[in-house]
Amino acid sequence: MRDFDFLEPATVHEASHMLADLGDDCRAIAGGTALMLGMRQRMLTPTHLVSLARLPQLRGIGFDAKNGLRIGALARHADVAASPLVRQHVPVLASMASRVANPQVRNQGTIGGNLCYADPSTDPPGCLMALGAQVVLGSSRGERVLSVEEFLVDYYVTALEPDEIVVEIRVPPLAAGTDGVYSRFLRTAAEHRPLASVAFVARRDGLLCREARIAVGASTPIPVRLRRAEAFLEGRSIDERTVHEAADIVAADIDPVSDARGSADFRREMVRVVARRTVAGLFGLTNIQGVQE
Repeated sequence: MRDFDFLEPATVHEASHMLADLGDDCRAIAGGTALMLGMRQRMLTPTHLVSLARLPQLRGIGFDAKNGLRIGALARHADVAASPLVRQHVPVLASMASRVANPQVRNQGTIGGNLCYADPSTDPPGCLMALGAQVVLGSSRGERVLSVEEFLVDYYVTALEPDEIVVEIRVPPLAAGTDGVYSRFLRTAAEHRPLASVAFVARRDGLLCREARIAVGASTPIPVRLRRAEAFLEGRSIDERTVHEAADIVAADIDPVSDARGSADFRREMVRVVARRTVAGLFGLTNIQGVQE
């Protein structure tokens, strides 16, 4: 690892100017779990690190009935998992955060840094996408708000401008009767990065699905919403046949990657299996064919 200067701005405005002035020679650092690994492997060699640790705007978790959940970009995954506000109002998000990577990463890595890294094989992006979350970006020019779908542009690429930082993540309040399930497939028990993940958020009336949002992650270059499957589920009573048909639509509509961890065909099939389990699980249909662990 090469030597670098460590800068500690006190405001978003100051941090933005540092990032703009130093350009490609600097990187913003929050938890640093991904950045430091890249630097140790010499994949990244910045001359300056701009620490976001002293920016109070990036901290805290709050909730109000009108705007929903506000999660500061510096909130650690462990903070999200343990937050009483998250557990009460968006339990699927707390459940997802409790399973991110491993305890070391959960207690050091931040939700804002995770989104900025745009690693396709991490858990938060797909879950946040299914929840309709927004990302607030700040700079010396002011703030702008993007949906998670707009923020994630491509494989390890975001819509973040060079002088911008993620300030917070907003999750709108869930309508009455809405719940969610986040599921994933790991190749081995020791692996921390999912090969396939499915987030499913639905407004239910017994076994009737009123509204649905489905996002697939890990098997695709960026998480994707499955709108054809969502439309298929909405207004239907969920039974075994519906579960299988919805999962088939999900599997058909993704464009899976193929790499050393798994072929495109294998990933598509695993997405199909995880989608079955996720939809069935949310509606309590755990004993139907093809969804048992």
